[in-house]
Amino acid sequence: MLKITQIYTTPFAAGTPKPLPALLPTYAPFPFLLAKGHGDQVLDDQGKPFWDFYGGHCVCSTGHCHPKVVAAIARQAGELIFYSTAGSVAVRDKAAEALLSFAQSEAKLGLGSVFFCNSGAEANENALKVAVLMTGRTRFAAFEGGWHGRTLLALSVTDDPKITQGLEPLLAPCERLAWDDLAALDAYDFTQVAAVILEPIQSMSGIRTASPAFFQKLQAKAQAAGTLLIFDEVQTGMGRLGHPYAASRYNIQPDLITSAKGLASGVPMGALLISEPIARCLKPGDLGSTFGGSPLACAALLATLEVIQGEGLMDRALAAEAELRKGLSGTCVSSVRGEGLLLGLQIPGGAAKLKQHLYSKRILVGGSSHPEVLRLMPPLNLSPLAVAALLEAVTTFPSGD
Repeated sequence: MLKITQIYTTPFAAGTPKPLPALLPTYAPFPFLLAKGHGDQVLDDQGKPFWDFYGGHCVCSTGHCHPKVVAAIARQAGELIFYSTAGSVAVRDKAAEALLSFAQSEAKLGLGSVFFCNSGAEANENALKVAVLMTGRTRFAAFEGGWHGRTLLALSVTDDPKITQGLEPLLAPCERLAWDDLAALDAYDFTQVAAVILEPIQSMSGIRTASPAFFQKLQAKAQAAGTLLIFDEVQTGMGRLGHPYAASRYNIQPDLITSAKGLASGVPMGALLISEPIARCLKPGDLGSTFGGSPLACAALLATLEVIQGEGLMDRALAAEAELRKGLSGTCVSSVRGEGLLLGLQIPGGAAKLKQHLYSKRILVGGSSHPEVLRLMPPLNLSPLAVAALLEAVTTFPSGD
């Protein structure tokens, strides 16, 4: 038998080890079996509903099984489920045009083309690769607390030692900068790095925001050094902040914007939105993906955009944020971080007990690497009933528990 040596080892307990599950465990799952979903609720296998403020980790932008998205997927499945980019497909071209139009519907971002892929990590991987191709540099800059994915270049710019342990020799050089620190930006020399990448709101580290001045100075520094600016909008995009993308919210023109999560309402999809000057420099074959931009995903993307725009979900996100902030005032939540429907609830002393309390009230929320912060990433069509249920549950939580 092959002898395996690991950087870290968990010894077997005494006796016979338990049988391995067929599906490799990744994250700790909810303590129930998911069976169905509709709108802002999911149901377990016993038919019990849960208000979903987790949204499948910021993915279910239009809610679960929105009728228009379901119909678009079914219609496309009956016509053409898949063909790679070796063949032209009308729905793929239409999806690219619609996404560029949506992204720039609020502000001129100077975007020229879209590259479709399958996930946020893949979008970030390709963005970083493009930066190397455009600049000839092989170093990157990112920020403390940033989280960009598990592929190698994305992992290189991710600040999470738990998942980089043992892989350091394979990672690209990356300088880690202080978050929302204007003085640190002034002091840093960007001329040696291919790209600087950031999440406009750092999600995993506890919904950390930054000032508009920080984004503006970063853009100016990057441009002066010939360094590409990458906005990782995997979570902040698709209307979640009440704006198409955070770039338009902060009046910034990144060279590259990455998008995923809510792009296709749960059908796996990622996208790299590329500024016009860079898109003109890329040649066929520089980027590629067999499954990226599948007809099925593109149909779901088009339906998602139709719902977000047609049903006013960006305005709904801002209205729900206002309702939550007002209702949480004076509760055990000391502050509400973030914008739109990417929010962090800070609970002094630790958030774990409140999270369990919310589970007991059939409300799903997300944790973070910050022990005092719970994350809310619900569907953008979050209902007033869901908001009321969360507020009641938080209000009745015994803060001294």
